[in-house]
Amino acid sequence: MRPLSRTPRRIAATASAALAVALTATACGGSTTPASGGELSGKTVTVAGVWTGSEQKNFKKVLDAFTEKTGAKTVFVPSGDNVSTFVGSKIEGGNAPDVVMVPQVGVLQQFAKEGWLQPLSDTAEKTATDGVAPVWKEYGTVDGEYFGLYFKAAHKSTVWYSPDAFAQAGVSEPGTYEELLETGRTLADSGRPAFAVAGEDGWTLTDWFENIYLSQAGPEKYDLLAKHELKWTDASVVTALTTLGEVFKDKQLVAGGAQGALQTDFPGSVEQVFGPEPKAGMVYEGDFVGGVAKDEFGRKPGEDAKFFPFPAVGGGKAPVVSGGDAAVVLKDGKNAEAGMKLLEFLATPEAAEIWAGAGGFLSPNKNVSLDAYSDDTTRKTAESLVAAGDAVRFDMSDQAPAAFGGTKGAGEWKILQDFLRDPSDPAGTAAELEAAAAKAYGN
Repeated sequence: MRPLSRTPRRIAATASAALAVALTATACGGSTTPASGGELSGKTVTVAGVWTGSEQKNFKKVLDAFTEKTGAKTVFVPSGDNVSTFVGSKIEGGNAPDVVMVPQVGVLQQFAKEGWLQPLSDTAEKTATDGVAPVWKEYGTVDGEYFGLYFKAAHKSTVWYSPDAFAQAGVSEPGTYEELLETGRTLADSGRPAFAVAGEDGWTLTDWFENIYLSQAGPEKYDLLAKHELKWTDASVVTALTTLGEVFKDKQLVAGGAQGALQTDFPGSVEQVFGPEPKAGMVYEGDFVGGVAKDEFGRKPGEDAKFFPFPAVGGGKAPVVSGGDAAVVLKDGKNAEAGMKLLEFLATPEAAEIWAGAGGFLSPNKNVSLDAYSDDTTRKTAESLVAAGDAVRFDMSDQAPAAFGGTKGAGEWKILQDFLRDPSDPAGTAAELEAAAAKAYGN
């Protein structure tokens, strides 16, 4: 997470699992005054999610619209980054939220297999099916039942750059991975290292790998690896790690070298490119980089903060990796029926367009008007995400069991941090990844 999300969810959701549990007792947000006489008047819908800061604020605008429409009061409770631990503790304590915004496919599958979730109502399913590509429905379905409504998405195949740095170096947007590395070396020659890499946040390293792997190995192998039906020791994984290692081992390409990168978190990587004292020309991550550059450093996406698509690698197609947050209804919620009404609302273009206008949001729903987005850069990104249709592939680590793909200091995050520190043995790293994956998947 990713998700935001490896997605914005991870930008500010830095609490430990213990803190996440401690937060469960405190609701962080109510709704506008409920409409009197609405169909859900007198009901309170509790929604848990990872969002903090501007994301939480903007989601509350969506909840407020639901309140005005139905009369239901809404309360948002921050879950912290470990949603699985949070929800498990709430259910065990008899105080489960009605709706959870789940940022990982693997966690959604876990919840479904535990028997915690209600399938979508016929209304929610029909509205969602009319709006999203089948792949999004597939990610929300477990054992043939549709549980997770993908409301918020991330486009994680974008490379952001400083136009000033590019102009100073005399370079333009690259079209292939090879050109990307050459552009980076030219940037370094002009006095600014190529990439700010957020090595302290292991999820960003998984995103690097996933884009390279999807383009280089193709979607079929990507899907097999995501399910651990292909071993991490496969030659395609070693090849992708070797390709990634070309970046990690080149001191011209990584600002501060490996040691500097390992001490840089995601917000810090954005600051290194768009902050007051730039230290790099580019930062790879999702569309949410633009929101951080805008909100934290006063940059204008499309003007002094631009992006280009993550380029094609080794003759493959340009990748489109996504992440997202799925709304689910818990059976143990005190107002689960009203919670399902919220999902029926979230499935509509109307709900998505509220957040789209506020910024920092992409919808996978093709029926959301592009005019609803607040700037041309976000509009372009949303159009690309929807146009990709079933070619979109969900963040691989978000599909994995959390022990492998979503735990700080463990599994894939830790192993790729070690690889950033020393990328000299891709095959050895692949073997470590396979051992950790086999343990987590149990196969």
